[in-house]
Amino acid sequence: MASRLFTMRALNAARPSAFTLPRTTARTFQSSTKRLDEAAAATVVAPVRRPVGAFRGGLFGFLLGSSVAAYSTYYWVLEEYRVANEMLTEDIYVRLCI
Repeated sequence: MASRLFTMRALNAARPSAFTLPRTTARTFQSSTKRLDEAAAATVVAPVRRPVGAFRGGLFGFLLGSSVAAYSTYYWVLEEYRVANEMLTEDIYVRLCI
């Protein structure tokens, strides 16, 4: 039985099969640099979106916060000035009328 197995393998190896390709036409996994360059040039690359960095985000946040604080402070000081001016005006009228 073992000798028959070896003879069958030897016969199969000796004669070419209809389904196997000769060694010269077998596909190889190699490519030339010219083909690689053509493939790289043919692909379309989407533009890369850069995320907002910590420095730019921090700078934007700082400017926004400073602007809001300055705006609120301006209107707070303006209101305090108006109230103080009205109180001074009332005090002057009271002293003049007495």
